[in-house]
Order: sequence, then structure tokens, then C-alpha cells
Amino acid sequence: MLKVKRVGIAAILVASIWFLSASASSQTKTREVAETVNPAEEVNRFDSEISNAQKNQVNVLAPISFGKAEKYLNDAKEAWAGGDEISEILEDITSGRIQLQRAEEMAQVARTTLPSVIKARELARAAGATSLGKDYVKAEKQFLKLTKAIEKNDLKYAQNNRDKVGAAFDQLEVRAIKEQKLGEARKLIDQAEEEGAKKLAPQTLEIAEQKLKDAGVFITEHRYEREKIQQKSSEALFQAERLLEVTRQSKKIKEIEPEEISLWVEGILSKTASTLSAPDMRNESFDTQRENILGSISALQEDKQFLASQDKAHVEEIESLKQQIALLEGKTKEEQAAIERLEKEKRFNELFNEVTGYFSAGEAEVYKQGNRLIIRLRAIQFPVGQSIIMPDNYGLLSKVQRAIRTFGEPEVVIEGHTDTAESEEVSEHLSQERAESVRKYLVANQTLPEDKIVAVGYGSKRPLASNETEMGRAINRRIDVVISPTPQAG
Repeated sequence: MLKVKRVGIAAILVASIWFLSASASSQTKTREVAETVNPAEEVNRFDSEISNAQKNQVNVLAPISFGKAEKYLNDAKEAWAGGDEISEILEDITSGRIQLQRAEEMAQVARTTLPSVIKARELARAAGATSLGKDYVKAEKQFLKLTKAIEKNDLKYAQNNRDKVGAAFDQLEVRAIKEQKLGEARKLIDQAEEEGAKKLAPQTLEIAEQKLKDAGVFITEHRYEREKIQQKSSEALFQAERLLEVTRQSKKIKEIEPEEISLWVEGILSKTASTLSAPDMRNESFDTQRENILGSISALQEDKQFLASQDKAHVEEIESLKQQIALLEGKTKEEQAAIERLEKEKRFNELFNEVTGYFSAGEAEVYKQGNRLIIRLRAIQFPVGQSIIMPDNYGLLSKVQRAIRTFGEPEVVIEGHTDTAESEEVSEHLSQERAESVRKYLVANQTLPEDKIVAVGYGSKRPLASNETEMGRAINRRIDVVISPTPQAG
């Protein structure tokens, strides 16, 4: 095993030397090609590479090299914004890519050396261990010591300490499950009992109590069956939340006349049907009204799938016709490329203006960044410390769906950003969870195929305003939707 690892490190060193020499050669050519390169596109492309690397955890698996790559990215952005020479911008990007490549290579060594620790960390974070404050931060710092040691070629330190760090994350995972999910479930059940659950919702109370008991016993007896632990604790929390709502609704219904109850249920069904543009069936039974709603939803889903397939076929047909026209007109390849580039820019500006009109000033800010479109969601709100998308956000996210579909099937990055209220580790995890929630919403609503949308959490690393004021912190807590059109959409 030691021989294999030494060979791996040797390969990395050889590769690094190759990249450095290649870079030295390429930098001599930078000024020669500067006039033919769009610096905005190069900066955006490198920014996307950094985002993808962070999504793959390269920032914590190779923090030293990744940090250097990020610094070069920031230098390139500042040079671009300051109007510096294109050659200087390209040199920063080239140097940054060398560091990012090294970070990718060292991250792979870390994955090989620390597989059990990485898995333990992922499970702890998924269980909510980032909310455990200084105890989680301590484990995270120990983990970074391991990965930094690997970058410094100190495999012995990483190997000697990995079991201890893995055990720390294991303990945090179980503690997080018990304290967050089971603890919250217990509080909700107690609250429901205070509000009269024993009389108002005895059956639901019994179910919630049993689910909580089952989860506690299972965690104690099956310490390492993590997937089932997560499942059982989630079930307990769900039933506790359900109990509280059933208790409150039962209390309300108890004070309402039978006819008022029927009209209340009818109103819920009728409003849902009206929103779906389904027929008014209030003269039918509640079961029929329910089936009316479900049938309308099914039809809409099928229609959405059909429209998506038609749009794709339409784009392909237009592209084919454009190629045929160019051939008939006898254009050279260079002329065709110039015409297509101008058409892309014109079309992008048309779509940008169209998307801008979808949002009010209070909902979102839409702007261009090179060949990308950014939708900064001002109005999206999450519960404090949580990543749940509340119904109040559905209207805004529906407009985001429409904006994305305007570009056909673009590449989309959902960026999560926070202020500095929490530690960087906690902020980064929360921003990742919130970005992932938006991504899951868009995928579930068939906005784009799953592989077309990426979620990245930046924590508080990219502030727009000072975190010293409440207004500044509010500005920094945001979701950015980055749309990169495909050639067909442009």
C-alpha cells in the first residue's frame, strides 16, 4: 500500500512539473493571442471551474492549492474590472488553473488516503452537525489539518490521525440526530400535549409517541446503520409536526358548525381547482372534486413534458435551417462564424430584456456578466437557520423557471450566500443546503434535466455589502441564479 501511495505522489509531482513548464511556454504566447480572446468569457469560465471544484469538495480536500487558485481568480476579476491589459488577466487565469489542477490532484490523494473520514464528515453534515457550534468547528479544523498535511506530503500525520478525526465526526452525527431531530420531535409532542392533544388528537398522539420511541431505541441498538437512523428520525419528526397541526385543526373544527366545516373543505378544493383552471365541480362529491384536481395536475405534467420535447425539436430544426442557408449563400467558414456570433449576441440581448421584464425591482435584480445572465433573488426568504422553501417563494421561483426556459436548456448554477452571523463552516453548509433546496425545486418541476443544474454554497466568502450593518447583512443573504446559455439558445 505504501508503495502505491509513493507512486501516486510521484505521479503528481511529475504532472505538476509538466503543467508548470507548459504554463511557462504558454505565457510567452499570451500576448500574441490576447487580441483574439474575450477576457470576460475567460474569467467566467474559470469562475465556473472554481465553482465545480468547490461542489466536489476540492476546497477542503486540498485547501492550500485551492486557496491559491481562488486568489488568482480574484486577481483576474480585479484586473478585468480595472481595465488592465488582457495579457495580465490571462496570466492570472493560467496561473490559477495550474493551482486548481494541483488542487484536483491532491484532492484525489486525500480521497484515497481518507475515505472513511470523508464519509464520516459527509454523514455528520447531512445530519445537521454544523449546528453544533464549536464542537463541529473543532472537528472541521482537525479535518483540514489532515488534508493540509497531505498537500505538504506528510502522509504519516494523515494516516496516524485519520481514525481519531473520523470518530469525532461519527459522534457528532449521532449527537446531531438525537439533539436536532429527536429533540425537536420531543418538544413538538410536549407542545401538542399542552394544547390538548390527549383529548383532541389521541390517535395521532399515539402514533407520534411510538415513532419517537422507535427511533430512540434504534439509534441506541444500531449505531452504524446510518441510513435507517436518518429514516426513522425523520419519520419521528414528521409525525410530531403532524400531531401539532392535527391538534390545532381539531381544536378549530370543534368550535365550527358542520355546514361551516363542509364549506371550508369545499373552499380548499374549489380554490385549488380554480388555480389549475379545472372545471367548477362544487355540485359533485368531495371525492369527485379531488379526482378533478389530480387529473388536472397529471394533464399539466404531461403537457409540460410535451412542450419541452417540442422546444428542443424546434431549436434543432432552426439550427439545421441556419446551416443550410449559410451553405446556399456560399459563405466562408469565417464569415459564417462572424454572422453566428453577431446573431448570438443579438439574441442574448433580446432574451436578457425579456427576462428582465419577468421580475419587479423588489423581487430580483437581473444583469449580464460576459456571456452569462445573473438573477439575484432579492425576495426569496428562508426560515432562520433552515433551508426549507416556503410556499411564499413559489411565485418567485415560478418566474425563475420561466426565465431559465427562455434560454432553452442552458447550464445553470444556483449560488447560495450568507452573512457572517455564524462560523464560516456553518455558513458554507447552510448556503449549500439552501442552494440545493432551490436546485431540487427546479428539478422536481422539470425546469431542466438534473445534470444541467448545479448548486454551490459560498457561505460568506462573496459579500456584496458590509456585514457591519443589518442592511448589509440582509443584502449578503441571497440566492443567485447563474444562467449560461448553450450555443443553440444564444
